[in-house]
Amino acid sequence: MKTMTITTEYIKLQDLLKLANAVETGGEAKECVQSGEVQVNGEVCTMRGKKIRPGDVVTFRGQEYAAAYAD
Repeated sequence: MKTMTITTEYIKLQDLLKLANAVETGGEAKECVQSGEVQVNGEVCTMRGKKIRPGDVVTFRGQEYAAAYAD
């Protein structure tokens, strides 16, 4: 699992994918999310603005991503 450090309360799903370098552009993130390629906590999520908070697990193309606050 790849952990992405955030400094805000949450990060939008499409922004997490960009931060993790799982996609190259926001447009690619939008297409992948809206086509049902992304899961949040084990369920397909088609809302690219979904708020991802620490504890949530995002699965995309066989890789898992999580958000965490900086210590």
